[in-house]
Amino acid sequence: MSFILGKKIRMSQIWKDEKIIPVTVVEAKPNTITCMRTTARDGYEAVQVRLGRTKKEFRNGKNATFASESFKEGAEVTVEAFKEGDIIRVAGISKGKGFQGVVRRHGFAGGPKTHGQKNRLRAPGSIGNTTPQRVIPGRRMAGHMGVDRITVKNLQVVGVDKDKNILLVKGAVPGARGGILEISKK
Repeated sequence: MSFILGKKIRMSQIWKDEKIIPVTVVEAKPNTITCMRTTARDGYEAVQVRLGRTKKEFRNGKNATFASESFKEGAEVTVEAFKEGDIIRVAGISKGKGFQGVVRRHGFAGGPKTHGQKNRLRAPGSIGNTTPQRVIPGRRMAGHMGVDRITVKNLQVVGVDKDKNILLVKGAVPGARGGILEISKK
């Protein structure tokens, strides 16, 4: 069992080998297997797990590290599937930042403070060409930022507390506190 749904609790740090290691504390309560997808019935193999009201399907594709034959509906997936030193990938929804301008969203430099540029310091500048007389699709402009699915690969499990259902993951993971994370072995 190499996957689990968890909830991001907080960032912290631990001492290990005379070094401080930044960790993310993830609470991974036991997940219930709610559905088994089979090749004969659905055309692919997958295991669907549930944490509270959240459901996620982990497919048995070319990069999968589990065999769906070892699971049954109603069984539970716990943090015991992971051990210290495992390399994992964590996916989650990034923090929402609302409507942002081009300087924050895309790193534009803005215009000069002088030479008649009143109130144009953080403006995007020209947005179109003369020839097509329209704005080309894909033009970087102001807009909604954040709330995207982000996957961070090659993270390491530095601690597992089976009694409290806690995983300590080295480094930062996407999302705000309380956000749902998908954790799977590489």
